[in-house]
Amino acid sequence: MNKKALGAAALAIGLTATLGGCAAGSGGDSAEGQELSILIGSSGDAETQAVTEAANAWAAENDATVEVIVANDLNQQLSQGFAGDSAPDLFYMGWDQFATYASNGYLQPYAADLANSGDFYSGLVDTFTYDDTFTCAPKDFSTLGLIVNTDAWAAAGLTEADIPTDWDTLEAVATTLTTDSQVGLSFGLEYARAGAFMNQAGGQLISDDGETVEADSAENLAGLEYIQKLHDAGVYKTPSEIDSGWSGEALGKGAAAMVIEGPWIKGIKNDFPDTNYAAYELPAGPEGQSTYTFSNCWGIPQGSDTAEAATSLVEFLTSDEQQMAAADAFGVLPSTESAAALYAESYPENASFVASAEYAVSPVNFAGSTSAIADFNSQLETLIGGDAQGILESFQTSLQAALDEANAQ
Repeated sequence: MNKKALGAAALAIGLTATLGGCAAGSGGDSAEGQELSILIGSSGDAETQAVTEAANAWAAENDATVEVIVANDLNQQLSQGFAGDSAPDLFYMGWDQFATYASNGYLQPYAADLANSGDFYSGLVDTFTYDDTFTCAPKDFSTLGLIVNTDAWAAAGLTEADIPTDWDTLEAVATTLTTDSQVGLSFGLEYARAGAFMNQAGGQLISDDGETVEADSAENLAGLEYIQKLHDAGVYKTPSEIDSGWSGEALGKGAAAMVIEGPWIKGIKNDFPDTNYAAYELPAGPEGQSTYTFSNCWGIPQGSDTAEAATSLVEFLTSDEQQMAAADAFGVLPSTESAAALYAESYPENASFVASAEYAVSPVNFAGSTSAIADFNSQLETLIGGDAQGILESFQTSLQAALDEANAQ
């Protein structure tokens, strides 16, 4: 089941408009002479410039015009655009919003017809598939990995041979790295991090047939109890416990020797230029390796006048050449296997994030599940010293209610 949810703020705006006239263009089906708008949620000037340059290159080849609009609040502005019958011609669509838009008939299902449709990672195709239709093309992705402060690693007498590969060795090196001023491991207590341990223990949240929630399983409990065990041993702390806003900050200022984050960890170089680190795949749990993948796709409004031109632009933007240009500019991982392989060769320090794509899964987030996930995140804040079984039982109830409602639609 590949259903995702729209955030509460976007739902408050309401997706009430029909789409017959949205994304107004100059009419016609060819790209020539078209005026397109792209709404993006940018990570900064480098991303904005890279998208703009790529869009302008396509426009020059097709005698078209493209305006790149940087959203202040992507979810809100996108939902306002649909509600006001003025959706952009092309836009970033998050994995956590996809199914709500798709289930309401707001997305043009174009991706399966792209010339490069078979080049994307299968897991990303699954993420952006609705009702068995590959709907929108993934623009890039990120996975979670184990980020190690290499200076702290060397100071503790550890070598490459000590890189943890399972839970036992993760606990062992976290213990070795823990000092009076530094904890061995840190990450935020939220589903998008703790859930990876649940998966590594063999757990899942939704049954294979998409009908039943399996949150309160023994496997998911084992994942949460392992986190509790690390904390009880004093070798794991949340970022807030070590006066950090997020685990990247904890790594940068030396409060944590290892953290669980994605390739966006490179952003700490701005604030902590002297911090040296390396990225590795997450250690395997009792039932094997697992990590999460996070992605956006290129969304096109259903039935828009510029859909054909926008599809042509997406095909250009998702080419290996353009995906590598984006990777060079602002560090994202390409969504096609061939471009990702080039990326891993060009940026060996991030090769582990690419390798993880082979077994990465998207966090569960079907249409209507947002409130249940938010409540689970709130309850995870009580995991330390709390009742892991009770947290999962509460999550079981709320997520099953959301799933039942989604399946009834």
